[in-house]
Amino acid sequence: MPPPCSPKPVPRPRTERAPRGEPAHRAAKRAGAAPPARLLRICGLNAVRALFARDPGRVERLFFEPGLAAELAAECRLAAAAHKPYRAVTAAELARVAGTPRHGGVVAVARRRPLLPLDPAAISGWAADGTPLVILDGVGNPHNLGAIARSAAFFGVARLILADRPQQALPSDESYRVAAGGLDAVTLYRARLPAALDWLKPAYRILGTAPGGGRALAPEPAHRPVALVLGNEETGLDPATLAACDAVATIPGGGPVQSLNVAAAAAVLLYALTLRETAGRAAASSRSSSASSASAASGPASAWRNTNAAASSVDRASRRGSRRSRP
Repeated sequence: MPPPCSPKPVPRPRTERAPRGEPAHRAAKRAGAAPPARLLRICGLNAVRALFARDPGRVERLFFEPGLAAELAAECRLAAAAHKPYRAVTAAELARVAGTPRHGGVVAVARRRPLLPLDPAAISGWAADGTPLVILDGVGNPHNLGAIARSAAFFGVARLILADRPQQALPSDESYRVAAGGLDAVTLYRARLPAALDWLKPAYRILGTAPGGGRALAPEPAHRPVALVLGNEETGLDPATLAACDAVATIPGGGPVQSLNVAAAAAVLLYALTLRETAGRAAASSRSSSASSASAASGPASAWRNTNAAASSVDRASRRGSRRSRP
């Protein structure tokens, strides 16, 4: 019987049957086999919901623990409408499908989302809303890629550019699991660095990052939105990329540890940039309000001056008429 809040019946989870003559243990092994390289195993309720919300057509199969059937009712309906298999499975089988016991109770096997090329003609439009842009220059750990995407999505960053270099991690099972929906909340691009920075500079201030030698972020708002460039976990930014930056930021610390993990640094810097953007909007709003108040205050005075000028003209004309009428 469907849950009271569901407008439509919840599809009954399917159970996969082994082909005639196939032993049950082989069927379980087949279900838990790793998908082809073109497919991803996206784990966790938030990540799976984000996938269905953005692009349900990428989903090929959906597996979940029986206890999540009601929470995944909408996703099951979408899978059923697309004639894609979905079913409730045991925790052990779900771990085999996911390739990890840290699956969060649900796994969607889905096609990869292509990385888009950077379009120079679109960049000025991106900068119009004032939000930062995040660029990864060789971040090699897929967990860090996922964590940065999660922070970017949390702070409202809409676009993430990945460097076209061998060291750069690309979306994977691990990064999707850590991102918890973040990788489907941002649009992913791939571009060669540092060449792409020249396309961005007219619209963005390019801010590199380093564990030392840079400056702390200034609290005052910037005139252009920031493109934040984060480098490799071991070697940092590529020297050519670092040389192309307009400025370099360092997070000051006072403890015995030299630096932050790149994903933690990304979260701190995005928070600082968000505060600065908020301060800039508040200052612009204050200036606009002040200008409006000044204009309103000057309105009656101007009208008063115009009225006096008109009265003076009438008075002068009256005096001239009086002189002409004398005998």
